[in-house]
Amino acid sequence: MDTNRLLNIEEQKFILELAEQTVKNVVIGKPVPTPKNIPDIIKVKRGGFVTLNKNAHLRGCIGYILPIMSLIETIIEVSTSAALKDPRFNPVQPGELKNIDIEVSVLTVPEKIDNVEKIVVGKHGIIIKRGYNHGLLLPQVATEYEWDRTTFLEHTCQKAGLPPDAWKDKKTEIQIFSAQVFSRESLGINGGLED
Repeated sequence: MDTNRLLNIEEQKFILELAEQTVKNVVIGKPVPTPKNIPDIIKVKRGGFVTLNKNAHLRGCIGYILPIMSLIETIIEVSTSAALKDPRFNPVQPGELKNIDIEVSVLTVPEKIDNVEKIVVGKHGIIIKRGYNHGLLLPQVATEYEWDRTTFLEHTCQKAGLPPDAWKDKKTEIQIFSAQVFSRESLGINGGLED
């Protein structure tokens, strides 16, 4: 099985519904869901992020870059963390659920690059590492802000706590990855967390 293959529509719906149910359950104090009939591709180790937006503003985003656990375990864990443990925000409260939209990003395994020309804005996310500093931006961030490649690299360096031009330094490691990003809107599903 190609562990980096894109998820089909049914698999995307399965993962999105799992993320939504997990967020809803942990916010109202219920145990995380235990899904049945799990598609094989979702049992494979993959990195993933879950992003919560409230009224089109970031409300939480947590993920794993590397494939350290199965995608199903990753989604349950990062959905829980995005709702309750993102250090930038207070935990999501039950009354907020009706205004929250969830976006899931399923990642490919990051690969180190030596030439920034390989970065395709809108397709690749970037990881910048130097010493103890590291930062990551998902592919959709560059698209949302209409950044070019250089601006995307500069912002990823800043996220890593490095100067904006640190990507030019030979000691800086640059990795890229792709993300399949989906939400209710992209899948054409109506409703929300309260349904």
